[in-house]
Amino acid sequence: MRTRCPMARMARRSRSRKPPPCLEMKPDMTEREAYIVLNQTENIGPVRVRALCEALGSPEAVVGASSAALAAVRGIGPKVAESIVAQRKTWNAGREEQAAAKLGARLITPVDPDYPAPLKTLYDPPLCLYVRGTLEAKDEQALAVVGTRRASHYGKAQAERLAYLAAKSGFTIVSGLARGIDTEAHQAALKAEGRTLAVLGGGMDQLYPPENRDLAERICASGALLTEFPLGRKPDRTTFPYRNRIVSGLSKGVLVIEAGLRSGAMNTAEQALEQGRSVMAVPGRVDMECARGSHRLIQNGARLVEGLPDILKEFEFLFPPGEQARLVRAQDARQRLTLAPAEAAVVRALWDEPELDFDVLIRRTNLTSARLMTLAMQLEMKRVIRRLPGRRLALLDEIRHWEISATDDPV
Repeated sequence: MRTRCPMARMARRSRSRKPPPCLEMKPDMTEREAYIVLNQTENIGPVRVRALCEALGSPEAVVGASSAALAAVRGIGPKVAESIVAQRKTWNAGREEQAAAKLGARLITPVDPDYPAPLKTLYDPPLCLYVRGTLEAKDEQALAVVGTRRASHYGKAQAERLAYLAAKSGFTIVSGLARGIDTEAHQAALKAEGRTLAVLGGGMDQLYPPENRDLAERICASGALLTEFPLGRKPDRTTFPYRNRIVSGLSKGVLVIEAGLRSGAMNTAEQALEQGRSVMAVPGRVDMECARGSHRLIQNGARLVEGLPDILKEFEFLFPPGEQARLVRAQDARQRLTLAPAEAAVVRALWDEPELDFDVLIRRTNLTSARLMTLAMQLEMKRVIRRLPGRRLALLDEIRHWEISATDDPV
């Protein structure tokens, strides 16, 4: 079955249709420049622009059309048409490109060869992308990792672990540069020396959150920052759903780690399903609000993910069974486990022992009983240790193959 590509269809119709006689043509504006200025125009978006192009013949015809010609297009009407015409005096594609270049960014439109191919298949593909960094062909093998901004210690640990393993396996990690799960996913991809793409919810000059500025610079060196929003557009509640469709659209699938039922991560998962992408979820604690979204996805058929093998099974067309087994063996030996100092002390105490009694572990770590109980629960949720009958603890077998480092953060 042939896949219908909205952008390809638009381009074909642009070439084949003649513009109506009621146009005020601007022959000096190229198709690329037309996409740039239409992207800056308020009250229209990709869907309306597609309707205009199909009716009037091309993006260049749209930017030069009279108010009457615009208003005659279904879904536009006089009010939107007048708004478009009124904004013409602000259009300047060259000025926008120059301003973006000063930030180290370039503009990519659907007519440019490096426009991401996966986005061309969307119902509402971005008219223009502002890009800082590099886009490579291998980025089409991408996995989106998304979740709550208010992530638990467990959620952050799972995001770090799974994004690291996926990046080491060849996936480009896509996320939204937000606090919480997004940040952990980007950092894990960089730690794995892999590629990562961050899709912003505002203009390239309106980076949010501000504390991720250093992370954004690192991402540019090993991937790219992307946004469809013109310079000066501040992120707000209305911009993030548009951002989310690009996060899912760039990816083969979306992995959700901790998400409320009405969260942005759930919105990304819903858009992924509409786009024909895979949706996976990591289970959380049943008594945590931030796990309800992930559990709902699993109840509705999303693949439950506990580790790298579950992710690889979702993409058997990319990773045949033999390749899956090889990657899992390789990643088990290369995984890096980052622990807080107190957690690392517990792991080191258990390192040379098949198992230890809880009281013996207290003496070896110099921790209080309450403190050790809390740490044991955290390490169990991280899938580092397991509880045994008789108040005994043991490391999971695969942990002994991992490299352990301690952070400076207390627990």
